[in-house]
Amino acid sequence: MANTEPYILILYYSRHGAVEQMAKQIALGVQLTGMKVLLRTVADISSNCEASAPQIPEHGDIYCTLAELENCSGLIVGSPSYFGNMASPLKYFIDNSSTLWMSGALIDKPAALFCSSSSLHGGQETTLMSMMIPLLHHGMVFTGIPYSATPLLNTTSGGTPYGATHVAGKDNTNELDANETSLCKTLGQRVANIAKKLL
Repeated sequence: MANTEPYILILYYSRHGAVEQMAKQIALGVQLTGMKVLLRTVADISSNCEASAPQIPEHGDIYCTLAELENCSGLIVGSPSYFGNMASPLKYFIDNSSTLWMSGALIDKPAALFCSSSSLHGGQETTLMSMMIPLLHHGMVFTGIPYSATPLLNTTSGGTPYGATHVAGKDNTNELDANETSLCKTLGQRVANIAKKLL
């Protein structure tokens, strides 16, 4: 990738749109620091190995490349919570990043996480932890949300010190509330500011 300007990569998978909305709020937080941001998603996967996604999605953000992951100055990863774990399409993409692990391309870069679940106790924190594990294997510097972010103390829905979260509701129709939105922006700002210090 012939991009020399430092950027934060927001890499996510969104099934019903909540994680995509979170990604956009996180991007606003990154932009508040003056740093460039790339919003990227991953393709669905199928049990039918002959199935393939189009090279460009029909809507939303474009698919991430390994070069975009390799060259980022910081990474923020998001997924819906599936049984307390990250979504398979996101894991599939990360599982295919072993060449970056071997080269050490992501070592010492800041990383953070976000997720959405249908219920308040729907496995948000374990989902964040499941995404954290491969990033720690890559040698990335994990970045959470400190309690100096007061919405973390006031939230009755999403938001954890491990990363930004959202409670989408059983029909996945809940909009991001004010605390969730604020914590998304805080996460974006924090990763961008740390990345700037590490450049």
